[in-house]
Amino acid sequence: MTTPKPPCHALAFKRRLLAWFRREGRDLPWRRTRDPYHVLVSEFMLQQTQVARVTQYYGRFLNRYPTIKALAKARPKAVREAWDGLGYYRRAANLHSLAKTVERDYGGKIPTRPAELRRLPGVGAYTAGAVLAFAYEQPAAVVDTNVERVIRRAFHTRCATDAAASRKITETASALQPKCGRTAWEFNQALMDLGAMICLARSPRCLQCPVRPVCKTGRRTK
Repeated sequence: MTTPKPPCHALAFKRRLLAWFRREGRDLPWRRTRDPYHVLVSEFMLQQTQVARVTQYYGRFLNRYPTIKALAKARPKAVREAWDGLGYYRRAANLHSLAKTVERDYGGKIPTRPAELRRLPGVGAYTAGAVLAFAYEQPAAVVDTNVERVIRRAFHTRCATDAAASRKITETASALQPKCGRTAWEFNQALMDLGAMICLARSPRCLQCPVRPVCKTGRRTK
């Protein structure tokens, strides 16, 4: 498989973004752990739910089910009750099924290979990448809506909004990945924070953006 070529200004983009994140990045509870089970819980909760709401439920759920073994042994009704208030209860069912699968097929250890992760209930390409990047500190691209918007504005302003364009943006995100584990973790988190805090969908704060000098969109903003 050919390694994607980094875009123009990639190094400056990464340096500026990381420097900003180390000063301004959000302190979120799931960022204080590398436990793959805890990371998975946060990722399942964050599907279709705002960060502020997830922070209210994340710790409570883990207090009740601190390990994947504890979740695997739980009754479905009890898991649903622990999820109560977050909505989209299919996520809770998938997470419960995932826990039982990991206990049964992987000896209680969440896989480190993308293909194995994607075979788990409720895990797609994005969630698999998140586990690899945030739990195992592998240089895996984690491209959500915020990250796609940042990459598009910074490097692909003429891209259409179709599947081919999304693949191109994911390739660029992969090419930007630092090789060092801790830095790769920071970089992915930084992209998410930039999209959530600065590079907003409707009213981007370009004048406050740390990567503005190396962003195609930002350089045109006055």
